[in-house]
Amino acid sequence: MVAVRRPAQKPAPQSADERVLVEAAQADPAKFGALYELHFQRIYYFIARRVRDRATAEDLTSEVFHKALANLPSYEWRGAPFGAWLFRIAANAIADQFKRTSREQRGANDPQSPGEQRDGSSFDLEAMDYHARLFRLVEQLPGVQQRVIRERFVEQRSIREIAERLNRTQGAVKQLQFRALQTLRAQMEGAHA
Repeated sequence: MVAVRRPAQKPAPQSADERVLVEAAQADPAKFGALYELHFQRIYYFIARRVRDRATAEDLTSEVFHKALANLPSYEWRGAPFGAWLFRIAANAIADQFKRTSREQRGANDPQSPGEQRDGSSFDLEAMDYHARLFRLVEQLPGVQQRVIRERFVEQRSIREIAERLNRTQGAVKQLQFRALQTLRAQMEGAHA
């Protein structure tokens, strides 16, 4: 399996650049590392936000990249970002995980699992695209705001914990969070206007 770790931060590639990386990895699987480094963070945060358990998020992220590498030879470039394919694999992995844990914890007559929609289907691509855009925008925030957002919403840390880790007051952390959320909201609304 592919090891789970935090990559160096890199901007998302242009479509043509990404296609070159995909083709290189298809020709030589050893070059898959570039795609892994490029997409790891967004996939991990996408999964972590939904499963809320760090060990499970790491396992599922590893599973996503393992499946992607195993199925890379059959991947066809159709103009959509390679990341969309990874998000689809991630959404399916999350749904499978919820089904597994649901079977273990509850009977068949219990309410739907959190990973399913009312109609029983798994996550839709529009929601995945929204989250991918959001994670790209988080990566563009100033470093300390980025860290506050990740620790608060991905790692689920309290304001007090973050303040201690950053050696700042709780008020300063709240202000950093407020400014980051304000920036993200404006950029997301601007994208829909």
